[in-house]
Amino acid sequence: MSKVWFVTGSSRGLGRHFVEAALSRGDRVAATARDTASLGDLAAAHGDRVLPLELDVTDKAAATAAVRRAHERFGRLDVVVNNAGYAQIGAIEELTEQELRDQMETNLFGAVWVVQAALPFLRAQGSGHIVQMSSAAGLVAMPLGGAYHASKWALEGLNEALAREVAGFGVKVTVVEPGGFATRSGRNPDPLANGHMARLNPAYDDLRRLLGEIAGGQPAGDPAAAARALLKIVDSPAPPLRVLFGQGFHPMIRQAYADRLKTWDDWQDLAAEAHGDTRDGVS
Repeated sequence: MSKVWFVTGSSRGLGRHFVEAALSRGDRVAATARDTASLGDLAAAHGDRVLPLELDVTDKAAATAAVRRAHERFGRLDVVVNNAGYAQIGAIEELTEQELRDQMETNLFGAVWVVQAALPFLRAQGSGHIVQMSSAAGLVAMPLGGAYHASKWALEGLNEALAREVAGFGVKVTVVEPGGFATRSGRNPDPLANGHMARLNPAYDDLRRLLGEIAGGQPAGDPAAAARALLKIVDSPAPPLRVLFGQGFHPMIRQAYADRLKTWDDWQDLAAEAHGDTRDGVS
């Protein structure tokens, strides 16, 4: 049975490949972008199986209207992909309040508005799959990416809670955590070059140079292959809550989690001390 998709951030990158993969197998897609002109070729090629929608996900009312319009057009929603987002780059000291708020408005709140708009339809039909594009940056943190990490770590927790809230309604949730993908000119994107840059403080220039030397060192993934993998996930009767896309970051993440467990174990005596001795009424 063909599926109906609602995909944000469809103009380029992974979002564009997700839309193309779904359409190529006969599914129908509501594809959103800030500028629908970038979706004109899809509409020309696939006719009424694609619905281009203009959407800035930071606009809650617009997100609600776009989801409603997609449901009215296709009669149901099977897969909702929160893909829209960007990376704000800068040391914590360099970030302005507005840059941090803008990062959260797009990456976190934009995803929330789409989920809130879609859930009434998914609950009513007793099925659906919410796919949240996170990142390996939602699992481990690196210097100069604090704002981006904060948004992605927030999404990880939000969607884990969401998955437990909606499972009883027949709605599934999957958080996809990609590593580096060659979404620009066939190259692994350099976050220091392609992200939104904060105003630079010379105190962090050496760190920027160091990270610039190692940026793109991870193998670049093929976004078309990622799209094919996503099709398998949305077709699975028991999809994962979390899944890494790409190679290179898995060993790093395994080590990061092992280090966290070791630190908690090493400091467990102090953790117990912090709890206090409650024996004999002493606290």
